[in-house]
Amino acid sequence: MTQHLHSKRLQRPGYGTVLAAVLGLVAALSLGAIGQAKAAEKTPVDRWSDRAHGFASLAGGTTGGAGGKVVTVTDQAALATYAAAEEPYVIRVSGAIAVEPFGSDIVVASNKTIIGVGDTGEIVHGELHLNPGTHNVIIRNLTIRDSYVEGDWDGKTTDFDAIQMDTVDHVWIDHNRFEHMGDGLLDIRKDSRYITVSYNQFTNHNKAFGIGWTTNVLTEMTIDHNWFHGTKQRNPSADNLAYAHLYNNYLSSQVADGDPVWTYGNWARGKTKMVIENSYYDGVQHPYQADTTAELVQRGSILKNTTGRTDAWGTAFDPRSFYDYRLDPAAAVPSLVSRFSGPQQRIGVTLHVPGDYPTVQAAVDAVPDGNAVPVTIAVAPGTYRAKVSIPATKPRIVLQGTGHDRSDTIIVYDTPAEYGGSTGSATVRIAANDVTARHLTFSNDFDEAAVELKGEQALAMKTTGDRIVFEDTAFLGNQDTLMTDSPKLDVISRVYIRDSYIEGDVDFVYGRATTVIERSVIRALSRGSDTNNGYITAASTWTGNPYGFLITRSKVVSDAPDQSFHLGRPWHPGGEPAAVAQVLIRDTELPAAVKSSPWTDMSGFSWKDARFAEYRNSGPGAAASADRPQLGAADARTYTVANYLKGTDGWAPYAAH
Repeated sequence: MTQHLHSKRLQRPGYGTVLAAVLGLVAALSLGAIGQAKAAEKTPVDRWSDRAHGFASLAGGTTGGAGGKVVTVTDQAALATYAAAEEPYVIRVSGAIAVEPFGSDIVVASNKTIIGVGDTGEIVHGELHLNPGTHNVIIRNLTIRDSYVEGDWDGKTTDFDAIQMDTVDHVWIDHNRFEHMGDGLLDIRKDSRYITVSYNQFTNHNKAFGIGWTTNVLTEMTIDHNWFHGTKQRNPSADNLAYAHLYNNYLSSQVADGDPVWTYGNWARGKTKMVIENSYYDGVQHPYQADTTAELVQRGSILKNTTGRTDAWGTAFDPRSFYDYRLDPAAAVPSLVSRFSGPQQRIGVTLHVPGDYPTVQAAVDAVPDGNAVPVTIAVAPGTYRAKVSIPATKPRIVLQGTGHDRSDTIIVYDTPAEYGGSTGSATVRIAANDVTARHLTFSNDFDEAAVELKGEQALAMKTTGDRIVFEDTAFLGNQDTLMTDSPKLDVISRVYIRDSYIEGDVDFVYGRATTVIERSVIRALSRGSDTNNGYITAASTWTGNPYGFLITRSKVVSDAPDQSFHLGRPWHPGGEPAAVAQVLIRDTELPAAVKSSPWTDMSGFSWKDARFAEYRNSGPGAAASADRPQLGAADARTYTVANYLKGTDGWAPYAAH
């Protein structure tokens, strides 16, 4: 905004003081705590973790293409190019990619993540191949299928595996479906090390999963929560593994062809040391067996309708001496594994700051233009003193703090409008559509009381995109803290803010976007005046848009003197007559600081020509007066959260809570 007031608030409370007070208010209001809701999810978070576990997490860990660009591929040429590149990439496979010639390899180089988009990513008639020396690879959420050559049940004439690797290290194979290939589904060979294979489905095949083909005893492997069904052998077969930890796997519907030897479940071969825990075997011949040279420890598994060998001898090793893990009860394994293994719609791409990318902006820059699938930027606790811009070309970003509280993760800068204009002052700018931010604090800590400038506006956040959501966020500033706008006057953008905190003094919630603030705390800061400490809103709603700002089921708090704060004034940018503010404050508690005549004129435009109203507000600042338009009951049924936000596409972000 362009208008400048010389009167300033004299002292700004520290972040900790303000946020502690707000947390108390939130509790008093019984506002929803997003973090608590997450903790109460029935599905444990680690089923969807994007971080490798087990042996793949050791000796430096497995991060795949983290730190590299994110790309989406829909054809073989693009997949092959990015997979074989020297630099790191996160490669998203969208839809089915048919590989030609039939059975051909897609070579995967080091430092790559290959991940299916939703549950649609497929590689058909082809193999992912990791050559010797390859390291740090993640393959997730894919279906790899159908390179089977009719009549070659034993895979003797072709070597068309789903994934094959020789002498590699640090590989995580997770949430894939392998089906009906030409030889093995998964072949991990020749001294490959630090491997985890988790939550995959192996189906409709003879030789499912083989490990070894070496005289050396080096390989360390974790195999958990996999479902082997409609397979015959190698579920897995583990030859000369230093450590093989199998837990919570489900073997069912084994192929029954009368073979008394080469139909089996798990086999510890050579000098393998194998530990099996809490797995479930249903209708399996030879559930688990070991060579006399191997060691196999089994505990807690369930056998149902099984026959044949259940070998157990030696002491093997203690997996917990290497890493921590959680065991599910064996009885729950069929339900859990059949539900959660294989490609999952909710598995996406997460970019970690600063673990994978040094700054939030670097992670944003890694997101592809025209992004079609949500990408989460997970920001670790800390204070990030830098500006962030999410351009219109990068939609569908989820910006998420990972701390216990939103005050743990702060994005802050201190630019006033004097240096770069109002937009240039913004700490964070969101021009893209479909962006969500949660568990974060956005701040512009320019100290307006310390200097005299013509342009003291200092935005913590400016949005121009559509369908923007803020959950459990805080916006800290003085003048013009939060601007929710649109690309131009007659374009409607929508913003939904819930369970959040907003502070400021002059026009600190402003702009022309349709904006709903629900179940939040708004703090009107004192500038030291006995009569006029500022204005909460300054809407510039397009006259053709019936819905501007809605503040509902919230609480306004203030340390300003009684009768010294306005609810708002009408902003007509550049004198634009078609910008006619619409603001409704309903079902909200107001403090004594709010004036009995809470709306006021601006730049020659009368507040009475704007669309200002209240409905069923409470508190000492809500007393009725002649200058307080009240919404009628009939209109109140129209001016709802749903109607403000639905637009022409039925957007309903509140329904996700």
